[in-house]
Amino acid sequence: MSLSELLKSYELLAERADTAFADMAKANGEAIKCRRHCSDCCHAVFGLFLVEAAYVHEHFSRLNPDVQKGALLRCSEMERGLKRLEKKAQIHEDDPQMQHYILARERIRCPLLDDNHECVLYLHRPITCRVYGIPTRVQGKARVCGKSGFKSGEAYEAFDLDGVYSSLHILSIQLLQMNGKEDDLEPASLLISMSKTITTPLESLIRGDLE
Repeated sequence: MSLSELLKSYELLAERADTAFADMAKANGEAIKCRRHCSDCCHAVFGLFLVEAAYVHEHFSRLNPDVQKGALLRCSEMERGLKRLEKKAQIHEDDPQMQHYILARERIRCPLLDDNHECVLYLHRPITCRVYGIPTRVQGKARVCGKSGFKSGEAYEAFDLDGVYSSLHILSIQLLQMNGKEDDLEPASLLISMSKTITTPLESLIRGDLE
C-alpha cells in the first residue's frame, strides 16, 4: 500500500465525520453553535495519530509560504502551553480522573488558528475538529462542546470517536510497516501535537521518528 492510498483511507474517515455532523445538524441544528470565528475547538488539547499527522503536514506544506510562516511562529506558543500543562498533570500523576479534568479544561491555541480566528487549513483539519460541536463518544463516555445547546439528560446519537481512533491506529501501524518499521510499531500509538505535526519533516512522521 502506498502513502497516497493510506491517506485516501484517512479521507474516508474524515468524510464519515463530515456526514455525521451534517446529519446531526439536520436533526438538531438549533443545538449546534458552531459559527465562523467561534474558535473554542481551536483551543482544545488533543493529539494526532501518525497517519493523520502525515495528512495534515502534507496539506500544510501546500499553503502559501507566508501563511505557513505565521503558523510556524505560533508553534512555540503551543509548545510552551503544553509544557505548562504537563507540569499541572504531573502534580496529579496518581489521579487519572483529575488529569483528565485538567486536560479537558485547558485551553491552548492551535498554531493553525490565525489572528482573524480562522483555521488556515480548514478544509483539511483533523477529524476531532470536524465533530467537536456534536455529541461524541470517547473512552466509552458521551462528550460535547460546552458551548453547544445539547441538553443534559436527553438522548442524542453520539459520533463514535473511539471507533475512528481505532481505525487511525491501524492505519498508523500500516504506515510504519510500509516504511520498514515492522519491529518498532510503538509510534503508532503516540498522539502528536499540532505544533510537532507541522514542524516535523514528513519523512520523519511517516517513519515515526519523533523527538
